[in-house]
Amino acid sequence: MSLPPFSCRFLAAAVTLYLIGLLCVGADTKDVTVPNIPGCSNEFQMVKVENWVNGENGETFTAMTAQFGTMLPSDKDKAVKLPVALTTPLDSCSNLTSKLSGSIALSVRGECAFTAKAEVAQAGGAAALVLINDKEELDEMVCGEKDTSLNISIPILMITTSSGDALKKSIMQNKKVELLLYAPKSPILDYAVVFLWLMSVGTVFVASVWSHFTSPKKNDEQYDELSPKKSSNDDATKGGAEEETLDISAMGAVIFVISASTFLVLLFFFMSSWFILILTIFFCIGGMQGMHNIITTLITRRCNKCGQKNLKLPLLGNTSILSLVVLLFCFVVAILWFMKRKTSYAWAGQDIFGICMMINVLQVARLPNIRVATILLCCAFFYDIFWVFLSPLIFKQSVMIAVARGSKDTGESIPMLLRIPRLSDPWGGYNMIGFGDILFPGLLICFIFRYDKENNKGVSNGYFPWLMFGYGLGLFLTYLGLYVMNGHGQPALLYLVPCTLGITVILGLVRRELRDLWNYGTQQPSAADVNPSPEA
Repeated sequence: MSLPPFSCRFLAAAVTLYLIGLLCVGADTKDVTVPNIPGCSNEFQMVKVENWVNGENGETFTAMTAQFGTMLPSDKDKAVKLPVALTTPLDSCSNLTSKLSGSIALSVRGECAFTAKAEVAQAGGAAALVLINDKEELDEMVCGEKDTSLNISIPILMITTSSGDALKKSIMQNKKVELLLYAPKSPILDYAVVFLWLMSVGTVFVASVWSHFTSPKKNDEQYDELSPKKSSNDDATKGGAEEETLDISAMGAVIFVISASTFLVLLFFFMSSWFILILTIFFCIGGMQGMHNIITTLITRRCNKCGQKNLKLPLLGNTSILSLVVLLFCFVVAILWFMKRKTSYAWAGQDIFGICMMINVLQVARLPNIRVATILLCCAFFYDIFWVFLSPLIFKQSVMIAVARGSKDTGESIPMLLRIPRLSDPWGGYNMIGFGDILFPGLLICFIFRYDKENNKGVSNGYFPWLMFGYGLGLFLTYLGLYVMNGHGQPALLYLVPCTLGITVILGLVRRELRDLWNYGTQQPSAADVNPSPEA
């Protein structure tokens, strides 16, 4: 059961605009750029700070180390609990008069360079220096151009203004404050990627077989033919359903990649809350449409009579009551997710909407043959490599990774990805995969499933099982590459295209069917097909 005809045209427009941005996300990364300055070449560490006030354990808060100074231990058991003392003067820009021997110096930001504060605190005998920032963020403490010979041998770290003010208040009330500093490391790979792998492979599989398992059975079609009356609205609905597909052309594939590149650069230069908000609204529309189609299809599959009752509405005309109820339900779900999209559990709704939308897109957009698939996937292959690996040479950073991370000012990020929390990471975060890494191989796999079905190929002589295996293998190699490259971003299509398109071409050559796959659907019908001989 589908929406009224106008919604199909709207869906096509929304899908076209939305597809332009699908490749604008990359793998989760941990890139850190550190200039090569002697004595100033540390990576920034995220630090957990446990505090005690008069022996009572308080709330743990987060800090970040400087680009200079010694590194903190990653193991909590190796960290040492030390007392805290305020520096005098409080900004640590001149020689200290307070006694800091063996204590952690607590100072405020401002008046002089970070490196100057560190040298003063170290000269005063401090075991570490904790700087209180002037805002609720953690800024990077980097070296200046003149800091070419630093010799800082104590840890230097920064905390937010609220955390620092709480510590400072306790010290000024003559309370004993102690801190335990350690920097647990994030694993390069989190075991939750297994669930992300299952979601990705499952989405491609369900989208491939969806039309086969949800199409009316032959018995149902014969029953419909024997039905006494059939309304013209039902005929229009059936005809519209058959026409709700869009074959991608070779020129369209090239234009798409050019449009995607343009859109990616626009996002990079004009990343703002309103721009991301527009993308989020498109995501809600696409997810709502996908969820509506899936729910109504499953219900009418189980109960044919459920979708037969219609309601005449202004502008919409005759609309199925079932379709309208499901649409209202999906609309409410979309509104609730939009309002709660910044919560810790919003990833679940984002994944559900994303999967529904991708299944729906893979029913609408289709590849006609391997020739078009080769053009599209090869363009996407080089597109992914360029914007992840080569764009830093031009833009000073990876454009795709920068766009995937979203806006730092507003905390908004583009929703065109599946994500799941990093379960074994002490710092949290998410494992992510972009929609493009599912949809582009998915277009090829959906075509191969239709090819196998139309040519009566089974498991042994078909292509579909091999491509599902290849897609799963490509994702596995993507995460293996992420591990080998120590967490640096990996373009998934670098592995997925050879493992899907490459397998198709090799099997086609071995089975001598590559010509048929290459020109599938474009062969001219023979004279016998055009003018069949009459039956005896």
